[in-house]
Amino acid sequence: MAEIQLGAVEARFADMIWEKEPVTSTELTKLAAATFAWKRTTTYTVLHRLCDKGLFQNRGGVVTSLLSRQEFYARHSKKYVDETFSGSLPAFLAAFTSGKKLTCEEIAQIRELIDRAGEQTGDTPDLPDMLI
Repeated sequence: MAEIQLGAVEARFADMIWEKEPVTSTELTKLAAATFAWKRTTTYTVLHRLCDKGLFQNRGGVVTSLLSRQEFYARHSKKYVDETFSGSLPAFLAAFTSGKKLTCEEIAQIRELIDRAGEQTGDTPDLPDMLI
């Protein structure tokens, strides 16, 4: 699937849809009016663009996602790591955590993510000391 680029307003609107889905297009126009002060036509224009990009669908007046928020942002994160760190997740984590001391909760969450990823591959590596 081609990369989906969203502007700031489109991203905020998409987040609203993900939070409320499934949502009727009528309810979406009310939410957009209250949140963005949009008219109905603006809401439908932006919704149409997001549907054309393959992010959402509007079937029978009910809007649902074709790509979850998690899938969308995971793709963008992977692309960023690929382009900026030559696909190296350890290099990304080292850069992201440099100059920042992680909390015990953050360390526990990262360990859990690594453990789950290790379970999928059959390998459970230790968390690098540079993150602690």
